[in-house]
Amino acid sequence: MPDRRTIRSLGVEAPGKPYFFSYEEGPPAEGQVRLDALYSGFSAGTELTFLKDTNPYLRSRWDGERSVFVGGEPSARFPVPFLGYMEVGRVCDSRAEGFANGEVLAATYGHKSGHTADPFHELLTKLPDGIDPILGIFVAQMGPIAANGILHADADVFGPNVRHLGESLAHRPVIVFGGGTVGLLTALFARAAGAEVVLAEPSAWRRDKAGELGLVAMAEDRAWQHAKARWHHGGQDRGADFVFQTRARSESLHDALRALRPQGTVIDLAFYQGGADMTRLGEEFHHNGLSIRCAQIGRVPRGLAHRWDRCRLCAETLALLGRHGEAIRRAMITHVVPIDEAPSFLSHLVSERPEFLQIVFSFE
Repeated sequence: MPDRRTIRSLGVEAPGKPYFFSYEEGPPAEGQVRLDALYSGFSAGTELTFLKDTNPYLRSRWDGERSVFVGGEPSARFPVPFLGYMEVGRVCDSRAEGFANGEVLAATYGHKSGHTADPFHELLTKLPDGIDPILGIFVAQMGPIAANGILHADADVFGPNVRHLGESLAHRPVIVFGGGTVGLLTALFARAAGAEVVLAEPSAWRRDKAGELGLVAMAEDRAWQHAKARWHHGGQDRGADFVFQTRARSESLHDALRALRPQGTVIDLAFYQGGADMTRLGEEFHHNGLSIRCAQIGRVPRGLAHRWDRCRLCAETLALLGRHGEAIRRAMITHVVPIDEAPSFLSHLVSERPEFLQIVFSFE
């Protein structure tokens, strides 16, 4: 194996213009692991914001010290050479204890042809035998995002005393808004925990995909009405205990609030890059004493970090894939695109907006 190699990375050269960026990578140092890319999942909700020039980092700077955005000081500028965080690679040169050549790992290094990882600073999750390597794209990011949403519901009920994922949901009525990757994985986690789950999704095509996974799916306006009609807890106490909101639309957040029983909670996993002007906080939110909890992957609920780290959320994802991997592969991965065709495919995706669920770039 040569000591140096050329790495290609899929990025965005300018608004609406995906491109390949190349750079030279040196040999791995002691303690590092060199990977050859196998698959990389495309996170449409985040990555399309760079193609469409709507990502907040293109307008503002994140001040980590104060945890606020500072307007007029962009953190990112075009060209954006690196995108992606749903990768699967095979070890081709291990110089780190505990990793062997030929092992398949899930990681978050971007749409790159290869990567040199430091296991002390990056989470590398080995895929067990029996799991299709392409399913590894869900392990390091999207699965943990969904699992973290479930964990936030658990913390809402049990505080820091959560024993196992989803224990707050057993025998409880739940709605998941959004039939994308995060929404479907969240619904599968909730169902596995024993919840009565309804998935709310405007696209009939995506509702059919949810049906392939054995999920009950309906349109958003019907879903909140279903919650109020079916789930009656006595008196005027009607609706879902929890709603998991995964669609980046403020109208969906408003309908999620309408679906809740009084003093219920929306667990919000959406990325509202366009704001949330259609969420009317003076209506159900105010009159029913509702809560909205953001559950993005940047942090687990307060008081749980010592037991529920990213590694454990990855393990929960692997367990879900072990039970339902074949159905997830068949229903959720709708496009496998050779990496050389990625720029033209993404341009087509933006201009034509075909139906899709999980897009995967293949490096094989």
